[in-house]
Amino acid sequence: MVAEDRRLAVLRAIVEDYVATNEPVGSRALAERHGLGVSPATIRNDMAALEEEGLITAPHTSAGRVPTDRGYRLFVDKLSEVKPLSAPERAAIASFLDGAVDLDDVMTRTVRLLAQLTRQVALVQYPSLARSTVRHVELVTLTPSRVLLVLIADTGRVEQRVVELPRAAGDAFLARIRDQLGVRVTGVALPDVAAALEDLTAAFDPDERAVVATIAATLLETLVERHDERVVLAGAANLAAVPADFAGSFRPVLEALEEQMVLLRLLGEVSADLDADLPTVRIGRENELEGLGSTSVVSLAYGRGSRAMARLGVVGPTRMDYPGTMSSVRAVARYLGRMLADQ
Repeated sequence: MVAEDRRLAVLRAIVEDYVATNEPVGSRALAERHGLGVSPATIRNDMAALEEEGLITAPHTSAGRVPTDRGYRLFVDKLSEVKPLSAPERAAIASFLDGAVDLDDVMTRTVRLLAQLTRQVALVQYPSLARSTVRHVELVTLTPSRVLLVLIADTGRVEQRVVELPRAAGDAFLARIRDQLGVRVTGVALPDVAAALEDLTAAFDPDERAVVATIAATLLETLVERHDERVVLAGAANLAAVPADFAGSFRPVLEALEEQMVLLRLLGEVSADLDADLPTVRIGRENELEGLGSTSVVSLAYGRGSRAMARLGVVGPTRMDYPGTMSSVRAVARYLGRMLADQ
């Protein structure tokens, strides 16, 4: 084993031991617990080189060393693949999520499951309306001049609006409007709905068009409002497991996680396509948001087929089981995508 490969093996062993024990790792322990094939003296020399490169550091005067953010970064970057979950683990995910009755239940179950699997704070973003298509539009009579507009997206998202009509509208008239909406927008991507409705009023008599225009305007208002900017969170209590991982206080992390916009920025931008197999990992100071310099964020997009809908992930201390966390995040993202595809 060449020196560079051996030093990477030493770094990997230090990361694994420190994550498991939360204790600085010494050369003797590495020699005893890992089959590195070299003497403790050689390991000490490798540790000295790693420390000079800023990959490990001594938290105090003992002989033990701990990884730095740069060390974790190199460790994660060298993970060419993530071990898939076992069949029992996958079955547990399926059984936990399969009983969901609607999208809200799916999101709640997903975030709870991810927090349990990783023992970190889990975040799941609702599917973006901007990346959805229309499954159905329904009009429900509340009073002669008031109707409930219901928009159902292919992701299971349901948006409802009460529409105050300029005049009374009978059931037969509303049924015609509903039919025309269905013809024009069913299966249409939500960003394209406005173009699909351009000639809607022309299909009705002049004295009916004010009602039609009011309903169409309400539908378009529903689409432009940013209801996709919603993130659900679970597992905040996991931060308290080892307070020392957060420089003695995890309060700044909790305060940061109270803000929806912070959560969205943590998860990152949703690309148009599911073009990444491995989760994105941001370590320590790579998280530029205030209060999160002692955390790592592991996130990945989920969606249907090749189309990304939103992202999910976890937030935890930099001392985390990166391979296990990445594997859990990927497995849950894949299963959630399959659930949406089957709806």
